[in-house]
Amino acid sequence: MSSVNKVILIGNVGADPEVRYLDRGVAIANFNLATTERGYVMQNGTQVPDVTEWHSIVLWRNLAEWAQQNLRKSMKVYIEGKLKTRSWEKDGQIRRKTEVIAENIQILYRPEQYRNQQSAVNHQPSEEEEVSLTGENDFNDIF
Repeated sequence: MSSVNKVILIGNVGADPEVRYLDRGVAIANFNLATTERGYVMQNGTQVPDVTEWHSIVLWRNLAEWAQQNLRKSMKVYIEGKLKTRSWEKDGQIRRKTEVIAENIQILYRPEQYRNQQSAVNHQPSEEEEVSLTGENDFNDIF
């Protein structure tokens, strides 16, 4: 039986994406995305507060460059991708970080200060971009 590694998130961009370039000129962008489960009042009157989760998002190549031009803090976005956990050693300790490798991203809402920005409101990678966005070798090269 096969397995599925698919993530779909709708949330708010926590800060403008940070973009850097690998030695071969490949762009990689990182930003955090906040998703919030709304609080509620239980039948007995107990208030359950909002719960916010922060997700680390990684974008590759043209998608990273697109994000650098179009994504800004507090925009609401839709993201499809897959989970990837990387590990490294620091000070004798094994560290791990789980990230969402985005394969599709769409801007759902722009705050007022970004509404006059001239850009496409969503970006789905072409077949060529999709193939290159999921390259395992590139992901491993950055660490």
